[in-house]
Amino acid sequence: MIAGDLLAALGLALCQRIGEKRHAFWIEGKTKLIWEPPELVVGVPNHFYQDWLEKKFGSEFHAAARDVLGDEAQVRFVIDAELFRAARHKEVLTAAPYVVGGTALQERSDVPKVPSYAPARTESPHKEPAVGTAVVGATETAPRAKDVLRAKARPRRWRRLSEFVVGACNRVAHAAAAALVETPELCASPLILHGPVGTGKTHLLEGVYAGLRQAHPEWRVVFVTAEAFTNRFVQAIPHGKLSVFRKQHREADVFLIDDVDFFAKKAATQEEFSHTLDALLAADCLVVATCDAHPRLADELSPELIDRLLGGTIWGLGLPDQATRRAVLAAKTAQAQRPPLPEDVLDFVAEHVRGNIRELEGALNSLWHWAKVEQQPISHALAQAALADVLRHSVRVVQLDDVDKAVCRSLGLDAGALQSKLRHWHISHPRMLAVYLARKHTSASYTEIGLRFGGRNHSTAVAAEKKVRAWLQKNESLQLGHRPLPVRDVIERIERELLR
Repeated sequence: MIAGDLLAALGLALCQRIGEKRHAFWIEGKTKLIWEPPELVVGVPNHFYQDWLEKKFGSEFHAAARDVLGDEAQVRFVIDAELFRAARHKEVLTAAPYVVGGTALQERSDVPKVPSYAPARTESPHKEPAVGTAVVGATETAPRAKDVLRAKARPRRWRRLSEFVVGACNRVAHAAAAALVETPELCASPLILHGPVGTGKTHLLEGVYAGLRQAHPEWRVVFVTAEAFTNRFVQAIPHGKLSVFRKQHREADVFLIDDVDFFAKKAATQEEFSHTLDALLAADCLVVATCDAHPRLADELSPELIDRLLGGTIWGLGLPDQATRRAVLAAKTAQAQRPPLPEDVLDFVAEHVRGNIRELEGALNSLWHWAKVEQQPISHALAQAALADVLRHSVRVVQLDDVDKAVCRSLGLDAGALQSKLRHWHISHPRMLAVYLARKHTSASYTEIGLRFGGRNHSTAVAAEKKVRAWLQKNESLQLGHRPLPVRDVIERIERELLR
């Protein structure tokens, strides 16, 4: 077997031992195998990675070497000059995944990747490469960092709070965002904005960023998505750059993070973000975060992180009502610099397209495209024709079975639990919620609803609905699971499941 085949076999044996995903993430592109009998030399980019790799996968490397190269084979981890230069080069070109001062820096897509397993050679990995060996990340061919960042920086248009369409569904959340920009010293931190997708959470977050940058240009305002925070954290671990990562996020005057739900089931990232919040709040920094639901309903976030998110103020955004939808349509038309739509068309679209803001934007785009193709002005008849397919898929009839399944899925109940005759609170309370939601979202009678949920009669269903309305009026909480939750938040959670 020639040297190249030996190294390929080694890579396969190692992949089989540690798994494809871990091999692709930790080994491929970050190590270099060189066979110098009787040693298998494993080249790595830095000391931190060397120590970590020996501790985490050292036994797997030794076992793979013995399987392929024989029982006498030994393994030695060294710092490889080429990998070191390539790693430093990539660090220069890979910008932080967040925005500071209004400039978004993006990773270059043309950075060459270091091959997983280099051709066999007899020279020491610290010597100059042999003729014909590619030098990856060589400093003499690398562009200057300033030139790269200047070339790759792309201006981003930040949406403003003044462009946000305010309605009954989002008035309080918008007021909280505006107050943070106008009088940040009086605002509690963290500020949490939650609501279904397409209701304007990111718009408000961008508006806060743009407003603070304009009002306080000397402040360090960090805007980051939860996905970018996670990616940067994971990248910092093998490269020994956790201190740099933490400095970038924790030394801010204002920290804005979008879509905290992305941290679900990522225990290490949640812990790191919790410590980041602790550091920011201890330094009296303003923190604003967005998520899809009230933090109390985020079962996949750690209790420690949820507790920190509950320490400030929390405001929700809902799906737009008809009046807000009409105002959104008018505003989007003006922003797109299009001719204003006729009043009857605005009323028609606002009444029949009952989804989120993005669905309204899609309806407008369909209208404009249809009018262009047909070469006709936008009218009520044209709107009916253009949106026929959209309206066909947007109209959904909710049945009692849909309510049953949504309540069970949202509250973690077994299928058929709501048909039980049990009167224990962990069944009776969800059953009352199901009755209330069935009256709200279906055309079923009290008798039908009572028969569906526990075989109850008409008067029992009426009493259950009144009970839930009283809970809502008094803003009471229910003990569902291991912690009490506000009734409004529980109903919101079920409705999101029901109407998605």
